[in-house]
Order: sequence, then C-alpha cells, then structure tokens
Amino acid sequence: MIRKLLAAATILAAALAHATALAADEPAKPAPASEAAAPAQAPATPAEQGEAVAEEASATIFNRKVATFRATFLGVPPADRARRAERAIQEILEKGGPGKVTTLREGRRVGIFIDGELAYALIPADAEQLRGQTMEQAIRQTVDALTGVIAETKESRDQSKLVSALVGSGVATLIFFVAAWVTLRTRTWLVLGLAKLLHRTTSRVKVAGSRLLSRERLYSLARWSVQAIAWLVLLVLADRWLTYVLLQFPYTRPWGEQIDQYVLGIAAKFLLGIARAIPDLLVAFLIFLIARGIIGMMKPVFDRIAMGEATGRLLDVDTARPTRRLFNVGVWLFAIVMAYPYLPGSGSEAFKGMSVLIGLMVTLGGSSLVSQAFSGLILMYSRTLRAGEYVRVADTEGTVVELATFTTRIRTGLGEEVTVPNSVVLANVTKNYSRTVDGRGYIVDTVVTIGYDTPWRQVEAMLKEAARRTPGVLAKPAPHVFQTGLSDFYPEYRLVCQAVPSEPLPRAVVLSTLHANIQDVFNEYGVQIMSPHYLGDPADAKVVPKAKWYAKPAVPPAGSPGES
Repeated sequence: MIRKLLAAATILAAALAHATALAADEPAKPAPASEAAAPAQAPATPAEQGEAVAEEASATIFNRKVATFRATFLGVPPADRARRAERAIQEILEKGGPGKVTTLREGRRVGIFIDGELAYALIPADAEQLRGQTMEQAIRQTVDALTGVIAETKESRDQSKLVSALVGSGVATLIFFVAAWVTLRTRTWLVLGLAKLLHRTTSRVKVAGSRLLSRERLYSLARWSVQAIAWLVLLVLADRWLTYVLLQFPYTRPWGEQIDQYVLGIAAKFLLGIARAIPDLLVAFLIFLIARGIIGMMKPVFDRIAMGEATGRLLDVDTARPTRRLFNVGVWLFAIVMAYPYLPGSGSEAFKGMSVLIGLMVTLGGSSLVSQAFSGLILMYSRTLRAGEYVRVADTEGTVVELATFTTRIRTGLGEEVTVPNSVVLANVTKNYSRTVDGRGYIVDTVVTIGYDTPWRQVEAMLKEAARRTPGVLAKPAPHVFQTGLSDFYPEYRLVCQAVPSEPLPRAVVLSTLHANIQDVFNEYGVQIMSPHYLGDPADAKVVPKAKWYAKPAVPPAGSPGES
C-alpha cells in the first residue's frame, strides 16, 4: 500500500512539474475549483484522466518517434507534453546512465522511467482508439521505441562504430560510382548491338516490297530503349547506395528505413491510380474513337466536293477545304469536352490552373488571331477571292497563290510574293480581274488620252491593233475600247482585253508589252500621245519616226527595218 502511494505521489509530482515548467513560459491561468480543492491522493479526476483533442503531438528523439500524446493531461495540451518529454529524455540521456527503461502504473496512469527518473506519463486517452489500440499496446510500443533510441544514442558515441560506418559508406560510394560509370560507358556498345539485332530480326518483314523499319528508325528505337534501361539501372543503384549509407549512422537510420517504404508507396499509389483510371480512360478512348469514325465517314464527301465531282448549295470546290477543317475542329472539340470529365486528374488544381492559363492567353493574345481567322472565313465563304485569280488589294496586285485561314498570299508579276493579312484584305477594296472573264485568265486594261483633233475611230482601231500584236492577249473575246471621259483638253480611252497567264507571261509583262505596242502603233500612224494643258499646237508633231525606233543604245531585232 505504501509503495502504491509513493508511485502515485511520484507521477503526480512529475505532472505538476510539467505544469510548473509550462507556467513559467506562459501566463498563469486560474485553476478550476475542483482541482484546487482536491487532495494529493484523491482518485483521478476527469482532468487527470485526460480529455481527447483534435491535434496530437509526438515526442521525437534522434529522428525516431518515441511517444504520441493525444489528450490534455492536468491542463497541459499534447504539444506541450511532447516538448516537455523530449527535454526530459535528453537531460536524462546526457547523464550517461545505463539507460534502463521501466514503467510504473498507478490507477489508469503509467509513468515511463529511464534509470529511475520519470521521462513522461501516459494516460488511456493517449492510445489510438480509432485503430483499437489498448493502453498496454501503447505502453509496449513506447517502451520498445525508447529502448531503441537509447541504444542508438550510445552507438552514436562509439568511435569504433562511427569509423566502421564511414569506411562502409566510402566503399559503397566507390562501388556506386564504378557501377554508374560502367553503365554509362556501355550504352553506345549496347545501342549498336541492339540495333544490329533488330535489323537482323526485322530485315525479312516487308510491306509492298519495302522494309517496314529503316536503319535510322531501328537505331533510334535501340538508342531510346538503352537510354531508358540505363536510367532505370542508375536509379536503382542510387536508391540502394543511399539506403545503405543512411542505415550506417544512427541519426540517419530512420530515413534509410523509410526509403524503401516511400518508394514502394509511390509505386503502389501510381499503379493503383492507373488501375482506377482504366475504366474512365476506356470511356474517353471510346469517345475519341467515335469522333474519329465520324470524321472518317465524312471524308469521302468533302473529297468529292473538293475534286468537283459533287456540289451543293452551300459547298463548292472553294469552300470544301475550309468547311472540312471547321467540321473536324468542331468534332474534336466536342469530343474533348465530352471526354474531359473522364480524363485522370481533370478535377485537380493543376487542370484548373491550366484551364485558367489557357483562357488568359486566349483573352490577351488571341484577339488578333481570332480576327484574322474570321476574316479568312468571310473571304472564303463570300467567294471574294479564289486561288489563281488576278486581283488588286490596296497597293498589291498579282495572282492569288493561296487563301489560307489567317493570310492571303499574292504573287506579283515583279518576282515578289506578298503575304497580306486577311483582315487587311477584308478592310480594303479588292479588284478582281479574273471574275468576269470567259474561261481562264484575267482582264488587262490601260488608259490613254488623245487630243480632240484625232478621230476617235482611228484611236479605237490603233488600240485594238496594239492589243492584237501583244502575246498573251486573246482574240476571243475581242478587245473593247471605251471612252470613259470627255475632259477639257482631251477624251479618255480605256482599252480592255482578256489575257491568259499561261500564254505566255504574267499580267505585269503582258501590260508592259501592250504599252510598248501602243506607242509603236501610234508612232506608225503619226498620232501624238500628248495631252497637256497647252495654248497652241507644237511646230512639229511629237512622234518618233520608225527609222529612229532603235536609236542607240537600243538594238533592233534581226530582220527589222531599223537594223543597220
């Protein structure tokens, strides 16, 4: 009976010491009246038995958890109890005693002693009740952990064991570096050997008389395979080396013991994640497969329209290609939206952040891109331009090479290819010289001003004669001459004719040749191409005689009248 009373007094005194030490660091709190009036040897009150709290705390010594406190004891919360236990254990171990761990039970409270000195106390509420842990199991667990920590602290002060651990770690490090060097050095040899083996194995596999895999593909496959295996070997070697080195020293031994568990945990989590994601991935794959099937089903329809074999009210050869792209994009976007909830991690914060980032990028930088795309669609579906037509957009004149989604490429007759944004094409007046012609080709026109003293019938005949002499200008339809204005000093004559780009030259060259022929014909018939604001006629007609057509340094062609 006396022994029990002494044990109870010892545990209670230690608990009071805990409270006193904490009170020195924190402001004093008034104690409940029931605790102040209770005698020292009275039965344990609910406050002494402990009240469970939400946050638990653990006492850690030498990187090992020796005890877990889950309840408030005598008004001391678990975090303060853990901190006080760590301080008491360290003070006892610094004395260098034998490190014998004993326990003493008084009622429902159990004191844990080291060399006869109280380290900490446990109460029933400290047991992990959610897992069904009993008080006896909690005591056994903390005694085993404390005994192991005491042994490791003694080992850390043993110089012979420390030297042995350093030597073992050095040898392990040397072996690791040698193995890593051998692995990296043998990669080239393994790649060549594997490539030759794959070449011999697949050399007989042919499709339509050709080898299924070329040497370059086989070498690339072998290189990637060897690289993957080499990195896997290096990771395994690094894991084994790090685990061995950490296990040699008492302080880092808990980390070494947790590496394998950590790696296995990651692998298990990864494999379980894959297993859980397989059904959803199958649904997403089925959605994408249906989308691909719909696109494949519509492909022959668009191909027939693009080749001119079939037409419709809304689709023709020019709009079949952009419509096909829009249809494909729409189907894939719909498939992505439908499959998004089934993609692994679609509800994670990473996916949400990526969605916000993409939306921000489209909002800030995509306005111009969207404007160009819609301008291209308007040009395509309004049929303003077609590839092969000769047009003039602002100051750019030439043949349309390509009408793309964002830009229009125009090839001029001066050796240039101009890329014009579709928004610029849509915002400017476009002259199409190919739309009103009969068949292929484009319109060539030019304006001359001749005085009123020249018969207009003669002017029209000379302009048509110049057009007839110009290579590339068609005889049918016949050229036309229009009097577009009657100015104060002269009428304006516009020559309009049709040319074909393949016969033989671009429009710029055809127009240049036409202007040269107009000068020659007017000179032949003695008509001045001169319409200034004047007060009187010049003394001599401003024409070039045929004999002076090839004045130096011009060289006349062979057989011409001007050749000397």
